[in-house]
Amino acid sequence: MRAFVLTAPGAYEVQELPAPVAGPGEVVVDVERVGVCGTDVEFFTGAMAYLHQGHSAYPMRLGHEWAGRVASVGAGVDAAWLGRRVMGDTMLGCGRCRRCLRGGQHVCETRREVGIRGGQAGALAERLAVPASSLHALPDSVDAVLGALVEPGGNALRAARAAEPKPGDRALVLGPGTIGLLVALFLRAAGAEVHLMGRTDGSLAFARGLGFAHVCTEDSVPDLPFDAVVDATNAVQLPDTALQLVEPGGRVVYIGLAGEPSRIDTRTLVLKDVTAVGVLSASPGLDATIRAYAAGTVDPRPLVAATLSLDEVGPVLAGERPAGAGPGPKIHVDPRPGGTGTAF
Repeated sequence: MRAFVLTAPGAYEVQELPAPVAGPGEVVVDVERVGVCGTDVEFFTGAMAYLHQGHSAYPMRLGHEWAGRVASVGAGVDAAWLGRRVMGDTMLGCGRCRRCLRGGQHVCETRREVGIRGGQAGALAERLAVPASSLHALPDSVDAVLGALVEPGGNALRAARAAEPKPGDRALVLGPGTIGLLVALFLRAAGAEVHLMGRTDGSLAFARGLGFAHVCTEDSVPDLPFDAVVDATNAVQLPDTALQLVEPGGRVVYIGLAGEPSRIDTRTLVLKDVTAVGVLSASPGLDATIRAYAAGTVDPRPLVAATLSLDEVGPVLAGERPAGAGPGPKIHVDPRPGGTGTAF
């Protein structure tokens, strides 16, 4: 099979590799769609912390936002999975430790992460082997485009829920990237008045096109009470900004990660009686995200700017915008044989 392989920072090849075989407890999936994520870009540049902590190493196969169809099953796996359309959890806990047994497999100390950590190969390939326990079935109304948006959507849904929005609440989302926009969509679906803060005219115009009338820059945030603020950026100063902007008694949610340590003044946190929540992983939110997509409560399709082939992935990771791409922040890949990139 063909697979996109990152061989060193800034270096990559589309290689012919042996197709995976389903081991005990595993399935092999024919991959239909994969999302390119900011984490993939960090591996491409060599900045990803896991590389320096010994959790990841080159060569590696990226791709953790995916959807496909089960092609084969290994020993001990229910044959009913064969032919089913699925997506999969990125986080693969050991299943034995205290955290896993308490439902926190996404924070397992020895977890593997598909396409990210522990040598677990990712989905930028024609086929992917994963544990059957990581699978989530997709209904007919959730096609491959939506299926590959479940993983980022699960992260965003958890962040939106952590904000505990009530109808009529006012929420501010920092960063109109894929995660920030998804958070905004889930907050709006919960009845909140959503404001988005961004940096570029293009990103703010795109947010307006999704129906978000309240957009601003860091220099033009309106003087309004925000019941919740969600930081979905990688800007080192914005965690503190979020704390400054939230109403006393409100909630701050941190889902973005800066490249260097961010700092907040815990005196402000205490004196404003603010609840701060960090969100890692979509794992606990995947099923609810699938239901939201299936019901049409949230429609993330406009976020996808283009769908490319495996041969077109490298330039995207290097920061190039595909020719003919739409205005959305998300790039998808169709790795199937004969698949050709189509911008839309």
